Amino acid sequence: MGDVENKVALVTGGSRGIGRKTALRLAKAGYDLVINYARNEKAAMAVKEEIEQMGRRALTVKANIGETEKIREMFRAVDEFFGRLDVLINNAASGVLRPAMELKENHWDWTMNINSKGMLFCSLEAAKRMEKNGGGKIVSVTSIGSIRYLDNYTLIGASKAAVESLTRYLAVELAPKNIAVNAVSGGAVDTDALKHFPNREALLEDARNRTPAGRMVEADDIVNVIMFLLSDEASMIRGQTIVVDGGRSLLI
Repeated sequence: MGDVENKVALVTGGSRGIGRKTALRLAKAGYDLVINYARNEKAAMAVKEEIEQMGRRALTVKANIGETEKIREMFRAVDEFFGRLDVLINNAASGVLRPAMELKENHWDWTMNINSKGMLFCSLEAAKRMEKNGGGKIVSVTSIGSIRYLDNYTLIGASKAAVESLTRYLAVELAPKNIAVNAVSGGAVDTDALKHFPNREALLEDARNRTPAGRMVEADDIVNVIMFLLSDEASMIRGQTIVVDGGRSLLI
């Protein structure tokens, strides 16, 4: 991982699920943390306490990253508290789960603003800070629904495809600033987020029975790859979306 003493990482949607596990792993590796959350302050404070028990510093920031002004406010809070940023994990996601014919314009705006616009403008704000430190790493969490059909996933799939495309463009444009940009795409992981899926049980059943690796993907499997992409060993991986699904997306 290299020397991470006094380095700061921001995890959007860091209070629960994959975001929480990533934040705790970063703290264990020696990073100080910024935990962004949208609603659940209690969960965010619990993560903050766990991080501080490891001897690291932590800041919680409530912000809906679908709004660019809230993003700017969040980064100003990071400037005031830490004065630097080295790693950004774009993990926060939301979206409307409905078939295409049931979608309305406000569903599009909500989903694309948080998942795609939020990822872009968080990355741009982060890059301004990283450049001052001589570089940094950006990793975004996406899903295989970006490249293949999942029931009710029309809007989220489109927003995640945008995240993967932005990952490629940002990787090239931020490379001269020594900022590496990548994404990690996960198969079905049984987190709180999956509880909102009307076809949750079918997704879990499919993952249990049809994943070639013989088991479902777990949050730690995603976090392992995020941590690798943050390491010096991954410095020549740029603009890639690494699929972590136990081989499920290889089957028709």
